[in-house]
Amino acid sequence: MRSTLTLGTRGSRLALVQARAVASALSAAAPDLNVRVETVSSAGDDAPDAPLPSLGLGAFTSALERALLDGRIDVAVHSLKDLPTTQPEGLVALSVLRREDPRDALINRWDKTLLELPEGARIGASSPRRTALLAFGRPDVAVLPIRGNVETRIAKSEGADYDGVVVAMAGVRRLGMEEHVAETLSPHVCTPAPGQGALAAELREDDLELAALVREIAHGPTAAAVAAERALLRAAGSGCGVPLGACAEVDADGRMRLFAAAAPLDGSACFRVEVTGAASDAELLGRGALAELVAQGAGPLFEGRV
Repeated sequence: MRSTLTLGTRGSRLALVQARAVASALSAAAPDLNVRVETVSSAGDDAPDAPLPSLGLGAFTSALERALLDGRIDVAVHSLKDLPTTQPEGLVALSVLRREDPRDALINRWDKTLLELPEGARIGASSPRRTALLAFGRPDVAVLPIRGNVETRIAKSEGADYDGVVVAMAGVRRLGMEEHVAETLSPHVCTPAPGQGALAAELREDDLELAALVREIAHGPTAAAVAAERALLRAAGSGCGVPLGACAEVDADGRMRLFAAAAPLDGSACFRVEVTGAASDAELLGRGALAELVAQGAGPLFEGRV
């Protein structure tokens, strides 16, 4: 067994909080192991003003994956929603720890709910998914692109260019910034990104000893839920450019409920489905949800991706 383990992460405060949580769990599982955290800059961090879709798949993960393949780090810690549904050859990603709140949070200068926002309110959204679903729910609100880490976007929410912002509640909670939240949005209103709120540990697939250790800090219901969500995203074509949300829950009896929604960017329609089944059939549930979305008429949203 190795004596030292190097975890790689992005350098934002949120990324470091997440990496340290994984490091703490690994240290508890293997007390004799010295776990250290090293930061690696990503393309997404290096271009903080570029629209996310323009950066392509892996904007926040590819630099960490190169560090893994080069042997500079042993494990890369990611927000699972940032991780593409397929890994580079030689790498494997595993869900770790219990998921934080997967929902989106609305923050605004008036401390009002989505329905209470004044007409014309300028709300920042960092993804096509949020843009599309907010435009459907409040077509009279101006949904504007926004970039930056969670703290930066919250600061912009009462600035000259924005009246509010929608961010992941998980990040807000992990940073202890809940006092800014006006409303935690229902998944039926602003459906979360697949994997939102969950963390992943990515490692070399031939490192079987380390994989066994990482599996010790997995949370079974979380792993099953995100497997279904990511199966849906994979079938839809993957990537942050897909205007698709998914949120799965597993009950005490091992039954899963998967809710998914998709909408065009202009919010002119919204397609919603809910499928249920055994948590052990996560892959089938994910693909089944996409089939139902397509049957409803959402197929054109995924053209050229599926």
